[in-house]
Amino acid sequence: MPKSRAIQPKKIFKGLFIAFVLIWSLGPIYWSINSSLMQPVDLLAQPPHAVPPAPTLAHYTGLLGLENAADNATGQSIWPQFRSATINSIVTAVAATLATIVLAALGGYAFARLHFPGRNIVFGLVVATLAVPGYTVIIPLYREMIALKLVDTYLGLTLIYVSAFLPLALWMMRSFFSGLPVVLEEAAAIDGAGRMRILFRIVLPLALPGLIAAGIITFLSVWQQFGIPLVFSPTAATKPLTVMIPELASRHDINYGLLNAAGILAIIPPFIVVFFLNRFLVQGLTAGTGK
Repeated sequence: MPKSRAIQPKKIFKGLFIAFVLIWSLGPIYWSINSSLMQPVDLLAQPPHAVPPAPTLAHYTGLLGLENAADNATGQSIWPQFRSATINSIVTAVAATLATIVLAALGGYAFARLHFPGRNIVFGLVVATLAVPGYTVIIPLYREMIALKLVDTYLGLTLIYVSAFLPLALWMMRSFFSGLPVVLEEAAAIDGAGRMRILFRIVLPLALPGLIAAGIITFLSVWQQFGIPLVFSPTAATKPLTVMIPELASRHDINYGLLNAAGILAIIPPFIVVFFLNRFLVQGLTAGTGK
């Protein structure tokens, strides 16, 4: 039997598996886009339309303030609350990401290069917090935030996100720093460079893929949060998109087209981040595996 025919079943199986994964992953996104472009009457059609029979951008223009679309629950324009929620999501995600990267870079380098008593124990305790479910500490954390008057503030949310996602970023950066050659740092030390100069001038440029990978994971983790802002962002002052979008559905009416349009717009920022920086994510996640 020719070799090409012998491997044909494997190719078929591989193709079917890839097709299944693509449909499983991209199917919900396609259906959201499809629903967001439909007229309200078309959304209720049976069987459902695989392609919008009369596509419309009314849901998007209403969300973006280009048309006078009103929320069925409040009767007010949707654009102001959608704009505010978008700004809140961006501010908290960017602030938490930057703070996490800075602390992870400094802490990861310290755990990888500095030798001090209890280094491994401290690092193990920090990483062990990843196994603690967030809901087990949400009540004492809420009481603490009330005492500090940080509920419904950007600072309060940022501190919570940093405390939640810093251990993972710290673990990633320690692994990345441990995989870098020590020879360059030793040569710089012989030339008279101090520890901080070595870190900022030599180590951090080499660790850029790891920093970007930690930043991507932190940004995506913060962007998709629902439980934390649901508790600590009770008003529109800091309420993100993940909490604002479900509120578009009223008790007696659900505008599925509007909800899907808001969801599609909400995934654009994380999609852009992953699309342009995904190669750094792979490098950062595989750091230290070759040691």
